[in-house]
Amino acid sequence: MSIRPISSLEVTKNISLLSSEKKNTKVVNLKLATPEDKPLVVMLSWLMARKKHVYKYADVYLRHGFDVLNISISPWQLLWPTKGSQMVAKDVLKFLEVNSAYPALVLHGFSVGAYLWSEVMVHMAAEQQRYAGVLDRIVGQIWDSAADVTEIPKGLPVAVFPTNAVLQNALKQYVIYHMRTFDKVATVHYIRASQMFQTNLVRAPAQIFISKTDPIGTEESNLRVRETWENMGIQVNWKCWDKSPHVGHFRMHPKEYVAALNSFLDSLDLPQSVQIEEKKKHMAKL
Repeated sequence: MSIRPISSLEVTKNISLLSSEKKNTKVVNLKLATPEDKPLVVMLSWLMARKKHVYKYADVYLRHGFDVLNISISPWQLLWPTKGSQMVAKDVLKFLEVNSAYPALVLHGFSVGAYLWSEVMVHMAAEQQRYAGVLDRIVGQIWDSAADVTEIPKGLPVAVFPTNAVLQNALKQYVIYHMRTFDKVATVHYIRASQMFQTNLVRAPAQIFISKTDPIGTEESNLRVRETWENMGIQVNWKCWDKSPHVGHFRMHPKEYVAALNSFLDSLDLPQSVQIEEKKKHMAKL
């Protein structure tokens, strides 16, 4: 499936707004000068994600009539959360709060994106009454290869040095040292975020994509999340492949992935604009 042209509006160095049409609007203190009334996907990317790969996922949503808020963090921001990932999380939350014209929000997080969203929820939990409106607008959540804090020493080196085993091992040893040495400014925040992901302030239906062979977003850790969420009353749809790499499920199984994603989106309480876009898509096929 070819990707149509995608317009990108930079909100911050870590946040960009993707759309099928060019945004002729200014961004002042994270607020769009021209409000939008279409649904928004909050896409929390994996480490070192390339634009062309992110755009393949974004294209699926743009065809449904969504805008896509793409968020990324660097390895440095992950290692030093108080000056890095937590600052990005604050910006994400502020964007969602001040751009309330987006009537419905769908989360789609990959790998370390689950951790970043957990940092967003840490801020939400501190002021639940203030951010109740943001939570109420979240109608669905998708988690692809969600990685637990315990897998940071595995995931970070592979993301930074995907083809160099020697440098992977060296960085792995450093990350282990880093987490032991900088407990108060790093590890305690990872643990708190992991607990927040488990308890999950978002009660909207969830779709989980994983594989049995993923060493980073493991089946075991995701099963624990699934069990906890279902016990809390969250509807969880589960798609587990026997074999596919970390954040590589869409690439390995494109038809199954898109079919499961479309089925999940069809089950959500989305605005009429998305339903109209879907009808156009079906008519075009005919």
